[in-house]
Amino acid sequence: MNQNEIDAKSLENAKQLFVSGDIDQIEVGTVKGLQDIHKVLFNGLYEFAGQIRTKNIAKGGFRFANSLYLKEVLAAVEKMPESTFEEIIAKYVEMNVAHPFMEGNGRSTRIWLDMILKKNLGKVIEWANIDKDQYLQAMERSPINDLELRFLIQPNLTDKTNDREVIFKGIEQSYYYEGYEKP
Repeated sequence: MNQNEIDAKSLENAKQLFVSGDIDQIEVGTVKGLQDIHKVLFNGLYEFAGQIRTKNIAKGGFRFANSLYLKEVLAAVEKMPESTFEEIIAKYVEMNVAHPFMEGNGRSTRIWLDMILKKNLGKVIEWANIDKDQYLQAMERSPINDLELRFLIQPNLTDKTNDREVIFKGIEQSYYYEGYEKP
């Protein structure tokens, strides 16, 4: 299976997670919840679906958390507060720096972020309104300062937490951020 086929199947899996209502059974804001999301998205596509990585990885010259300390890092991220928008974004940024999976971190973590926002603030992000390049640049800079990321996301928060169109367009945009384009 090539990467585009993997992405297409994973996108189907992501949508099914919401259609089935299974998303409501996943722990919000926990490492286990993120692992469960990753497993649903990539089950049968990657042998490591839902498993915390044991190798070091880097992207664009940025080294993610060292695998030797990843369990401790993830435990610390899990304990981060999530009662305000600023705290939730800070937790999201730290989870991105940890990058717990070999592949599929962004897609899984954006769903995880939306579920934290929904639970604690009654909001989700209208990802379809957020430009790919601006988002990726803000994410690159977020470990130093997450202000740009917050500035990009905050005006795109909506209380349409159960609106299938908002959710599905958001998931599709999330896959577009990672380079997937529908055939």
